[in-house]
Amino acid sequence: MAKNSQGGKAVAKTLELATPLAESLGLSIWDVVFEKEGATWYLRVYIDKPEGIDIEDCEAFHRPFNKILDEEDFIKEKDWTFETCSPGLGRKLRKEEHFEKYKGSEIRVCLIRADENGEKEIVGNLEGYSKDSVTVSGREIKLSETAYVKLNDDAGLFDE
Repeated sequence: MAKNSQGGKAVAKTLELATPLAESLGLSIWDVVFEKEGATWYLRVYIDKPEGIDIEDCEAFHRPFNKILDEEDFIKEKDWTFETCSPGLGRKLRKEEHFEKYKGSEIRVCLIRADENGEKEIVGNLEGYSKDSVTVSGREIKLSETAYVKLNDDAGLFDE
């Protein structure tokens, strides 16, 4: 989520408006992010469903939600772009429900700075989560020291 209050308000309002539409299409909202890249702000709505997302799902959500965004007109930044996205196989885990859903799964943690062993990336099983830390294969890691935590997309999590 964006660090400024406008970004937080945009995310909250987007989530409020997007959830009913997503549910009506058999989708769920994985995450909403409003962030600046270069000179442009991006409003990204990550949609999901148990069997995975395809381009038709993104289009079915994007077109009507784009109209809702135009009607509501609540984003104050002048230059911004709306994107509908799939969280992907290597989806970032950012919310408590993400960590709970994938407890026991293999994850990849990228540290902001290398640890005492010189490692910047840790791959292991997600064993626990608190608002301040994540436990990976017996090792507690402070979330404030991570660049990201995501599913290990090399782990074959979605193989049948």
